[in-house]
Amino acid sequence: MLESLAINQRVCVIIPTYNNAKTLQRVVDAVLQYITDVYVVNDGSTDATANILSQYDQIVIINQPENRGKGKALQAGFKRALEDGFDYAITIDSDGQHYPDDIPVFLEELSKHSEPVLLIGNRDMQQAGIPGKSSFGNRFSNFWFWFETGIRLEDTQSGYRMYPLKHLPKKLYTNKFEFEIEIIVRTAWNDVLVKNIPVKVLYDPAERVSHFRPFQDFTRISILNTVLVVITLLYIKPRNFFRKLKKKSFSKFLKEDILQTQDSNEVKAMSLAMGVFIGIIPAWGFQTVLCISIAVALRWNKALAFLGSNISIPPFIPVIVFLALQIGGFLVPSDQPIHLDFDHINMEAIKIHLLQYVLGSFLLAIFASISIGLIFYLILKSASRKAKKHVE
Repeated sequence: MLESLAINQRVCVIIPTYNNAKTLQRVVDAVLQYITDVYVVNDGSTDATANILSQYDQIVIINQPENRGKGKALQAGFKRALEDGFDYAITIDSDGQHYPDDIPVFLEELSKHSEPVLLIGNRDMQQAGIPGKSSFGNRFSNFWFWFETGIRLEDTQSGYRMYPLKHLPKKLYTNKFEFEIEIIVRTAWNDVLVKNIPVKVLYDPAERVSHFRPFQDFTRISILNTVLVVITLLYIKPRNFFRKLKKKSFSKFLKEDILQTQDSNEVKAMSLAMGVFIGIIPAWGFQTVLCISIAVALRWNKALAFLGSNISIPPFIPVIVFLALQIGGFLVPSDQPIHLDFDHINMEAIKIHLLQYVLGSFLLAIFASISIGLIFYLILKSASRKAKKHVE
């Protein structure tokens, strides 16, 4: 099969298994019809799994002394496959829900890509027999994967996948079912293409043994997504923004990412105003991360938000602090007078008049952001009218 598709990559199959003796042999036999390089990771099974696997001489068996979770089983398989020189690994569950005759679908898709790709089988979750909790869990996972990576998928929970072994994160932190979320999110963060391909699925309650524990595993998945969202907002989104800015000249960036975006004039004006507000309030050291994170969450213009936050560059800082202290001092009188000359505006002055500064900076931020946002909106509106007349 590999030869017929002219694939230049070495591909193996990894089958993690834990107490799936009812279906394991059927899965292994079917997989061997398509690929001869097969690894089975026995994750501490206590049923007849070991006896079944002892019948095979042509596969590699990796025995875990105790049940450590699907994530650890897959990592053990990845490590051994890498050591043996494989480039890609197809993972298939041993509970019989996946059809091994879909392996050629993965191989055919791989033959179309010259760059690394992570493929996830897209199951028909609307077909009869699919548990409602599985459909809900998949939609839940799809949403957070999109939020964390910007990639829209229809199925992020399928265990039927093809992994680019040499392009996976070097260190992975989760052990159980949440591992399959961590690895696709962090692989996408490494600029590896992640996409769905259609596969069949079978849910047979008479044979299928699920080890998913709804409360415990859903809680672990929720905690993982919370951590990934925080990393996304505080690091990944700002990182991607600066990468994009670095790749373009400033004039090209200004034209393509600010002036000619599909954002409405209202959104552009609010994005700049929000950046100005964040740039003035006392969020020292976090202004860029904060304004870009808010822009991402609200789906506003990140470039304009970043531009607005730079109102706090060094030449403007003394003016901003001075005005904030004066506004705050007017509203909250102090026993110690606030000096009016810039030479006395330093950290010591801010400490002495902290309440006045904080209150004044927020009021100044509100006034400045509304004023600048409104002026920018009027400029954009005027430019839009002129452009429309020019076209006519």
